[in-house]
Amino acid sequence: MHLPEPEPARLAKREAVVRALRALLPADAVLHTADDLLPYECDGLFAYKQRPMAVVLPRGTAEVAAVLKLLHAQGMPVVPWGAGTGLSGGALPLADGVTLSLQRMNRIIELDLENRCARVQCGVTNLRITQAVQHAGFYYAPDPSSQIACTIGGNVAENSGGVHCLKYGVTTNNLLGAEVVLADGEVVRVGGKALDDAGYDLLGILTGSEGLLGIVTEVTVRLLRKPESVRALLAVFPSVEAAGQAVADVIGAGMVPAGMEIMDRLAIEAAEGYAHAGYPVGVAAILLIEHDGPEAEVEHLIARTTALCKGAGATEVRVSACDEERLRFWAGRKAAFPAMGRLSPDYVCMDGTIPRAALPKVLARIGELSRQYGLRVANVFHAGDGNLHPLVLYDSSQPGELDRAERFGADILRLCVDVGGVLTGEHGVGIEKRDLMAYQFGENDLAAMERVKCSFDPESLLNPGKVHPELHRCAELGRIHIHGGKLPHPELERF
Repeated sequence: MHLPEPEPARLAKREAVVRALRALLPADAVLHTADDLLPYECDGLFAYKQRPMAVVLPRGTAEVAAVLKLLHAQGMPVVPWGAGTGLSGGALPLADGVTLSLQRMNRIIELDLENRCARVQCGVTNLRITQAVQHAGFYYAPDPSSQIACTIGGNVAENSGGVHCLKYGVTTNNLLGAEVVLADGEVVRVGGKALDDAGYDLLGILTGSEGLLGIVTEVTVRLLRKPESVRALLAVFPSVEAAGQAVADVIGAGMVPAGMEIMDRLAIEAAEGYAHAGYPVGVAAILLIEHDGPEAEVEHLIARTTALCKGAGATEVRVSACDEERLRFWAGRKAAFPAMGRLSPDYVCMDGTIPRAALPKVLARIGELSRQYGLRVANVFHAGDGNLHPLVLYDSSQPGELDRAERFGADILRLCVDVGGVLTGEHGVGIEKRDLMAYQFGENDLAAMERVKCSFDPESLLNPGKVHPELHRCAELGRIHIHGGKLPHPELERF
């Protein structure tokens, strides 16, 4: 049994590590006072908070490597931090650990339009990549709702998607290469500018690994040409189930829209009040569908899609008359999460993925669970690929509501698995879904995942306490060492 250090020894070690970090980096790159650490106490899963021992802000790969080498020698755990927009607690700090903030690594290193790629530091925001190349008619396809703030390094860690992932894929489909610093400070490069790379798919295994295998410091992403024409339609339905049927009809007709999103009544009203996108209020559901490509093809697809929506029961179909109106359609959807503050002081954003055919059954069951737990839920989801984002609304000032919200959310995720889906689509596992992993995966599956972790990080110093429901010693994999609890201790586990 690995016992925590006595308190005096623990405090002395903390102080020594902070001194060593201040000797290694510029003075303004090491934060350790209580006030300075406050902004880093949680990510977008704000139900859990814990101030780290210290925060370091390197400006380049060399400084990241030096920090990891130092902390590895001290046996000190490290939690990577992008922009703090993650929704699964993947960046929740450790009280006896260092948070490695990559926000200052925000340089665009190279724009290679001839090869249709860009090489950028990990702290560059998602939207900034498109802004840097749109003058030449290019863009970066993955577009999470938080794209104005989330960083490309965080996107790689969570394998983020966005409203256009149906046609253009998620981060892993648009990533060509990465520079990664391993737990002991070794710097490695995987992939590059080529469309494919020989050997093991290390880039694939690092993408979506949530900072457990290495710290991504630089990425090379694929750029796409802007399509000739882009049109969107907004269809109004008398029920969410009818909107879901329209999605099935469009996909069944052989079309692959650039994006398909459904919002229910609560989500519509919150988004409209916040973003003023022109959504109809008081309706049961809206479906947003976007087509892009050659102009003649887009006109044909919009006409077919309109007919299919009306056939599925749409009471109104609006087609964007200009690009400004199209962007307004999407502005409301992308504002859905922050808009929930108009309805509730707190919410938990779930992230399960299901087969499209299971949508009516799942939505009906979510409604039953809402009544069972006495909590409202707003449904927003990437309808084309079945990635659900039910927003469970609660008030943390009311005793017991957070616990009910968490149990409600866990039931939604189990439901997703029960119908043939998975626990997450793009938000990651973090701590939120950590203790549900055994519901989807068997013992052998979980052990295989841990062996991958051990091969990259034998001392389990990178983002410990996340993803894996049980932590084993790498040297004795298969023998339980530390159990994860129902909910994370504020310090997770001490190492």
